Amino acid sequence: MMIETFKLALPHGISLSCRASGPADAPRLLLLHGFPEGAFIWDDMLQRLGRRWRCIAPDLRGYGDSSAPAEVSAYRAKHLVADLVALIEQTGDGPLEALIAHDWGGAVAWNLAVQRPELIRRLVIINSPHPGTFLHALQHDAAQQAASEYMNFFCRADAEALLAENDYARLWPFFNGPDGRAPWLDEALRQRYRAQWAHGLTGPLNYYRASPMRPATAADPAAAALNFAPEFVTVTLPTLVIWGEQDHALLPVLLDGLERFVPQLQLARVPDAGHWIVHQQPVRVASLIEGFLTAGR
Repeated sequence: MMIETFKLALPHGISLSCRASGPADAPRLLLLHGFPEGAFIWDDMLQRLGRRWRCIAPDLRGYGDSSAPAEVSAYRAKHLVADLVALIEQTGDGPLEALIAHDWGGAVAWNLAVQRPELIRRLVIINSPHPGTFLHALQHDAAQQAASEYMNFFCRADAEALLAENDYARLWPFFNGPDGRAPWLDEALRQRYRAQWAHGLTGPLNYYRASPMRPATAADPAAAALNFAPEFVTVTLPTLVIWGEQDHALLPVLLDGLERFVPQLQLARVPDAGHWIVHQQPVRVASLIEGFLTAGR
């Protein structure tokens, strides 16, 4: 199946570079990538899911050929959500059949699902913590605090220069599993990542700089200073959470108590996959998504 590429100009001055597949008049799926990725990570899903649905995968604000404002404040959640609202409204009528999101894309998707549930019929989250469980872990779980310390490194003023050194020598290890390997990351895929990162790392890193959801330090209380009532982060949509349990940055403790915030929850734990499950097990991921979207139909 051919993958289309186009740039979508949003009414508030941001343009998003998009990849898409499937019939233009089919129900829409919107797929959101995380850090340090790009829309291309969904190509396998676009091929598989595009047989039945209209699939659209944008490079998020700050990534690839999409607009990359210089100000850190431009990457606050309200602006990222506004991008998605405009994209949904400009690519079809009525709500999405599903919003599918990984990592940072999932963080934005959780926010959109809380704030504008009428725009989405179903939600699929892949290894991206709900803000309620993530906040609790960042405040009370020492293992997750330690696992998230890299977020404070990403906030350093020199982080993009350090990450780009020596052919991105500090970035590649993030893809490694618990055994220190990433057999799925072949040279062709490395080249796609290099091409994506060559557009610049400042926009992607600004997601971390703009968010207080990171471990506290002596200079910054970060997540320790936050508090919100459960009703302000409750997702009422039917939601599938797919979780590779070998994720060494986002630990399985982040699933504890998730049903408190997501009453219509289906949870698919995948013991033999990690954070990069979209690359590691694309057939499994596509099957879980298809089963969720077609159940009862």
